[in-house]
Amino acid sequence: MAATRTPCNSNAPLSNLQEWEDFLKVRYPEETAASSKPFQATDPNKAKEQFRNYEAGARPSVRAFYRLNHRHQTYDFVQAKKKEFLSLSRRRMGIWEAMEFLNTLVDDSDPDTDRSQLEHLLQTAEQIRRDGHPRWFILTGLIHDLGKILCLYGEPQWAVVGDTFPVGCAYSDKIVFHQFFADNPDSREPKYQTRTGIYSEGCGLENVHLSWGHDEYLYHVVKGSLPPEALYMIRYHSFYPAHREREYQHLMNGRDKEMFEWVRAFNPYDLYTKSLERPNVQQLRPFYNELISEYFPTELRW
Repeated sequence: MAATRTPCNSNAPLSNLQEWEDFLKVRYPEETAASSKPFQATDPNKAKEQFRNYEAGARPSVRAFYRLNHRHQTYDFVQAKKKEFLSLSRRRMGIWEAMEFLNTLVDDSDPDTDRSQLEHLLQTAEQIRRDGHPRWFILTGLIHDLGKILCLYGEPQWAVVGDTFPVGCAYSDKIVFHQFFADNPDSREPKYQTRTGIYSEGCGLENVHLSWGHDEYLYHVVKGSLPPEALYMIRYHSFYPAHREREYQHLMNGRDKEMFEWVRAFNPYDLYTKSLERPNVQQLRPFYNELISEYFPTELRW
């Protein structure tokens, strides 16, 4: 029986979550190709060259999304969301069941609506598999966006996706739409606006609170099951100011800097593996069921 499909764009600036990812592809041009397939934007008639000034050229919906994200992602908001969600008491389900649950999320205005969320996950994992990476790396590609089920709990887009950044210290001017932080109450709190803020030099990212979203949520769901390299990929794959702009190095310790090489290795697969070729879900499912059972129990707390 087909699951009820839940829109993710009601009362939200983005017509679909893919708009944010399309903007990232323009903001962070591909460095190492993970696929020979060309970049496919939500608007296929708009070339990347039209976005030389990426902020000026951004869609109004993308600007509105970042304005909300930068206004509301305060230190106190992040603490409240961690308290609300990290008890992991909402559901109990396995990984494939979670993929099917995410599959009920539909972008009503996405011209690619016939391509399911599950198929997008499989596209990422299959490209990693073709490139000969370890099994845990393939599995990470398969599950890395499952935290987006936060949308299905009724969370607004700006609290699910978006480039993550530390809260509780000064905002890097390399963060996209940096000017919108003027609306964030933390920008008027002196203790939050020094270079290290409430943290200390080299304290390690484990001790730093990032803006809330799907990365942090999924990290806590799976952190007992995957190797450290995979957990860094999941937890920090949206932390673009760090892994693409090399900001916030002063908060990292040696282990963070070493592990971020894995985050950078994962980034091309995260952004650039969407293609027109549809994966055969039923044909691929036995391989991925076996892979999932190698690392995960039958059920996880969500």
